[in-house]
Amino acid sequence: TDSPGKMVVFWKERAMPSLLSVNVGKPKDVAWQGRTVHTGVWKDPVSGPAMVRRLNIDGDGQGDSKGHGGEQRAVLVYQIDSYRYWQRHFGRDDFTFGQFGENFTVDGLPDDEVCIGDRYQIGDAVFEVTQPRVTCYRVGIRMNDPRIPALLVSHHRPGFYFRVLQEGEVQAGDEI
Repeated sequence: TDSPGKMVVFWKERAMPSLLSVNVGKPKDVAWQGRTVHTGVWKDPVSGPAMVRRLNIDGDGQGDSKGHGGEQRAVLVYQIDSYRYWQRHFGRDDFTFGQFGENFTVDGLPDDEVCIGDRYQIGDAVFEVTQPRVTCYRVGIRMNDPRIPALLVSHHRPGFYFRVLQEGEVQAGDEI
């Protein structure tokens, strides 16, 4: 601008973040590097509404309750932009919702913009961001690549956890 002291601010209009998929899975035993691992990292999309409760989503479970789940890590969130990033990085096109062990696959809410304490309503439920994802070797089992946990952290794309402030139903297509 040619007027002294006048500032013009530009911003990019962003679409409303949305829930693309709700993913759940019960723990199972899988063979990994010569041993058996009990894991709930295999998640599949839910068709229709899913009930989110204080400690979990109906139909979901964790194989290692010391490192995963609980009130502060009830729901794991991962972004579709990170899916696209990893598809390019690995030259893969075989990813499906829940591939990274997440409960919610979302469009929006990037890791570098979400802050601990942020609150979001999805469907009838209300959530609060509690911490970045704590990556463990199990996501490497799911992706068939033991480097994945370290890469999620070093590329700043771990995802994050929600705690449930208000239980309720959510489903793919809900705005956040």
